[in-house]
Amino acid sequence: MTIGSMILLVVAISLMMLLLWLNRIGKKYNQVNWGSSFLNKLDGIFRYYCLNFHRLKFKSVDGVSKGFNLPKEGGALLICNHMSGIDPFMLVSSCNRPIRFIIAKEEYERWYLKWMFKGAGCIPVDRTGRADIAFRQAKRALDNGEIIALFPHGRIHLDQEQPYRVKGGIKKMSEFTKVPVFVARLTGIKPEGGLFMPLFVRSNTVITQFPNLSYEYFSEEDSLLRLGELLLGHRSEL
Repeated sequence: MTIGSMILLVVAISLMMLLLWLNRIGKKYNQVNWGSSFLNKLDGIFRYYCLNFHRLKFKSVDGVSKGFNLPKEGGALLICNHMSGIDPFMLVSSCNRPIRFIIAKEEYERWYLKWMFKGAGCIPVDRTGRADIAFRQAKRALDNGEIIALFPHGRIHLDQEQPYRVKGGIKKMSEFTKVPVFVARLTGIKPEGGLFMPLFVRSNTVITQFPNLSYEYFSEEDSLLRLGELLLGHRSEL
C-alpha cells in the first residue's frame, strides 16, 4: 500500500467515525420532532453544539429555567435581538417545539443553506418588494398553531447601533393574529456582528426571556421604541 493510499484510508475511516459520532449525538440530544429523521438529528447536533461549544444558558426575569416554555398547542410569536449568524441555532436549542423563522429572501436563497431553511419551514421575505406575501404566510402558520420566530430589527443589529426602534411588522402581525409574543435577548456570542466567524469562536451565550406580550401592548405610545430598547439592552423592562 502506498503512502497516498494509506492517507486516503485514514481520512475515510476518520470521516466514517465522525459521521457515526454525529449520528449518535443527534439522536441523544434531539428534543423536537421536525417531521423527518434527518432534521431531528440535525436538531440534536445543534443543541449539543450550542450547549457545549457556546455554553448556552437560559434564564428568565423570574429565575433560571431550561428554555422557553412555549404553549403545547397554539400559535405564538418569538422575537429576539440579532447579533450574529448563529442566533437561530441558539433559539432553536432553547425551544420545545419546532419554530419557523422569517428570514430575508437573499439569505434564504443561499444554495448551500436553502435545503435546511426549506426543510425547517422558514418563510422568506422580500425586503425590497412584496413583504406582504411573507406576512400572509406567517399569519396562516400562526392561525394553524405554529411558532413563528423573527428578529424585529430586520437584520444583524448590535446594541450600540441606531435606530433602537424595531420595525412595524411585529406590531401588525401581533394585532392581526392576537397570539402571545415571547420576548428574548441574546448576549455573549463572539465576535458580535459576525456571520460565519461565531461558528468557530467559543463563547458564553445567554438567552434572557422577558415577560410575554399581548397584542394590546402595541397600542401604547412608543411601543416599538421601548421594545427595541429592551431587546438591545437599553432598558430592563417595558
